[in-house]
Amino acid sequence: MTGWRSARVILIWVALALALGVPVALAATSEQLAWRGPVYILAGFAGILALALVLVQPLLIGGYLAPLSAYRGRRAHHWIGGALVLAVVVHVAGLWITSPPDMIDALTYTSPTPFSPFGVTAMWAIFIVALLASLRRRLQLRPRTWRFIHMPLAIVIVLGSVVHCLLIEGTMETVSKAVLCAAVLAATIKVMIDLQVWRKRRTLRGESVVRQ
Repeated sequence: MTGWRSARVILIWVALALALGVPVALAATSEQLAWRGPVYILAGFAGILALALVLVQPLLIGGYLAPLSAYRGRRAHHWIGGALVLAVVVHVAGLWITSPPDMIDALTYTSPTPFSPFGVTAMWAIFIVALLASLRRRLQLRPRTWRFIHMPLAIVIVLGSVVHCLLIEGTMETVSKAVLCAAVLAATIKVMIDLQVWRKRRTLRGESVVRQ
């Protein structure tokens, strides 16, 4: 059993490394980079990094990245959330510098490009989660209340980010991009199902204790 668990941990980390590294490596070899300026390239790779961090977040909160403990996983989830905000800011700021009119259209939901509203919506959801997380103690949000707020916003972030990425025809290679997006969706669905089952079991155990 111990050998299987060790192999499973290694497979998870290898799969994560491939899911994150291959799209970035292939994007770095894209012919489209030859026609882009450094600021635009930086903004583009910041967007790729942001999507990669969206994949890591549910894996951390679900406790799938052993040997990280549950406590360290939650702490890493917190800090990577900050890194996600920074990556989104760099992404948006870089695109603003290269083309302010396009960014104004995107932020006001008037852009003709189909991918813009999904990305902007995901961006606002990320900012809202980050703001609430920073004010969580001051607002005295209970864990149940926090989950009630955080879960729908997390779904918006994941769906918005995935659709935004899939609709863009840019430097990312098609197959690796699709695999990364599928991994983001799968990890999110997995952790939502597992955490919900765990809470139900805890509730049932609590009810049985009360009855006794």
